[in-house]
Amino acid sequence: MVSAWNTAGWTPPSIREKGNRLATAVLTKTPITVAYGDGIGPEIMKATLHILVEAGARLDIDTIEIGENVYNKGLSAGIEPASWESLRRTKVFLKAPITTPQGGGFKSLNVTVRKGLGLYANVRPCVAYDPFVRTTHPGMDVVIVRENEEDVYGGIEHRQTDQVVQCLKIISRPACEKIVRYAFEYARRYGRKKVTCFTKDNIMKMTDGLFHKVFEEIAPQYPEIEREHWIVDIGAAKLADTPELFDVIVLPNLYGDVLSDVSAQIAGSVGLAGSANIGEHGAMFEAIHGSAPRRAGQDVANPSGLLLGAVLMLVHIGQGDIAERVHNAWLKTIEDGIHTYDIFKDGVSKQKVGTTDFAKAVVARIGQRPIHFKPVVYQTGAAAKIEPWHDTAKQAHKELVGVDVFLHVREGVPNEIGERLRNVKAGTLQLQTIANRGSSVWPGGHPETFCSDHWCCRFMAPDNSTITHEQIVELLASVWKAGYDFIKTEGLYTFDGQPGFSLGQGQ
Repeated sequence: MVSAWNTAGWTPPSIREKGNRLATAVLTKTPITVAYGDGIGPEIMKATLHILVEAGARLDIDTIEIGENVYNKGLSAGIEPASWESLRRTKVFLKAPITTPQGGGFKSLNVTVRKGLGLYANVRPCVAYDPFVRTTHPGMDVVIVRENEEDVYGGIEHRQTDQVVQCLKIISRPACEKIVRYAFEYARRYGRKKVTCFTKDNIMKMTDGLFHKVFEEIAPQYPEIEREHWIVDIGAAKLADTPELFDVIVLPNLYGDVLSDVSAQIAGSVGLAGSANIGEHGAMFEAIHGSAPRRAGQDVANPSGLLLGAVLMLVHIGQGDIAERVHNAWLKTIEDGIHTYDIFKDGVSKQKVGTTDFAKAVVARIGQRPIHFKPVVYQTGAAAKIEPWHDTAKQAHKELVGVDVFLHVREGVPNEIGERLRNVKAGTLQLQTIANRGSSVWPGGHPETFCSDHWCCRFMAPDNSTITHEQIVELLASVWKAGYDFIKTEGLYTFDGQPGFSLGQGQ
């Protein structure tokens, strides 16, 4: 039942001790970087480190400051430049939750660290601890493997008109290949039977379509592992209703973020879930919950999520023996009914404790093994190797065949805009269609379609022949002279003759 936790610390060998280095690791301390975070962060980090030290963890800790205090210094990334040197030196980051200020241009520190250090794989085991933690799915044991660096989490956003803002969804082949291969290697190494891919490629045929395509390309290389694909909405419904259908799930960033929280809550509590962020050059370990500022300073927060994240860290740095001691002591504490307020259940729990006393209860059980739960046994030795991504594909023949010109027109009527712009020409470029929020509204649009002040005007040559950038520059000058404010352009390309752009809804 707890096998997922036996596996989540696995990482490519480029960042693990191997072979004869393991013997040295037993005798030496491993350097790690620690951040206490915001809200309940300092309390649960103190509790977590107390347990690790008492269990015999061999750690050389370098502490850095992150979060609110750093944001308040005017650093929008939430981390000081000098702290990166610690992360590069240790390559291991144990991080408590932080509070990211709303608005004001502040960036998510989690996203910054993940992208900055290339931590492409987010691994989140979601395990049920029935009957001691309330759940309707006692046998749940699902591992979410989430792409960690791109999708809409690039945070590339623009306000373009009075009414419209945009967020760019970036999906790349290298990122898809790395995360999909990671999911299958994970399943192979730890005897998982199935890998499921979730996307929404019935709508986002190019971005999510690429993720699904790569999944189908890589899956046959693992014939012993069952594969399947679900559209994310019905897949999420099935996950919520019958999680026993799933084993390892691989997803793009946004879906993975949402559904890993959902999965953790279905299993029993988001507060019990930890996660590993794995890359070729480092790793970060954390709880998946937030900083809960309303609970700060009350000594009531459950440190389990961060503690189990730290267990993954111990496996990652080659201290699986300590990871087993900590994890089994934690399981024994849970089954002995020593619970914090968030999982306390009358008739099942025996004692309600706060953060400090929960940590003491775990420490008191170090060396003990659970009776109801299957004791944890962590694997040791070098992990299977994931080769770095190399672009071996033949470069496609790329041709520029048109341009989308986006306009800010506050009091616009599709037919009026169309009639004025159809006379605007540059070389062979002519207005082909106008869309508003993705729906085709000219020519032949529906009068019922609601339109904002953001218009996409597509110009192409009548025979879909190639055009030049000089023609686009000439076109923009003509659009401006016609009295329209253009706010951006998107080049329309074909790749080996196949369109690299979508049509408007209804086109």
